[in-house]
Amino acid sequence: MSEPTAPSEPSASTEPVASSQPVSPPPDSTRTGAGRLLVAVYALFALAASARAGVQIATKFHEAPVAYVLSAFAGLVYILATVTLANGSPLARRIAVVSCSVELVGVLAVGTWSLADPATFPDATVWSGYGSGYGFVPLVLPVFGLLWLRRLSRRA
Repeated sequence: MSEPTAPSEPSASTEPVASSQPVSPPPDSTRTGAGRLLVAVYALFALAASARAGVQIATKFHEAPVAYVLSAFAGLVYILATVTLANGSPLARRIAVVSCSVELVGVLAVGTWSLADPATFPDATVWSGYGSGYGFVPLVLPVFGLLWLRRLSRRA
């Protein structure tokens, strides 16, 4: 009969031990509170602008090509802003700043152009009339996005 062996000592492992507690995101990320709301609104606009532009380009592109191409561009800007805001990494935040800045310039430029030359816009875009068809949310959304990103950069 062999003698029972003593239990081996636990090895000192350098591997991290998984915690059963979920790790919560930092309070100023886009994964909680106002940041989550900002990402949700961007996602909604990404879907709305992209879907609208897709249908318009597929069914009646010849009626207002400038307006529909600008709507598609707005959809792409909203998609990029949504993804980068949701990601939250330092590189993503820098891309989000560029995206929100392009969006703001686009809303101001297209808004002014659509009022100065309405014949070019027989059908509205997301950014026509400074986003009046969407309750001016396209005008204030990039401002809130940039302010949020500025707040995050100051806390980092």
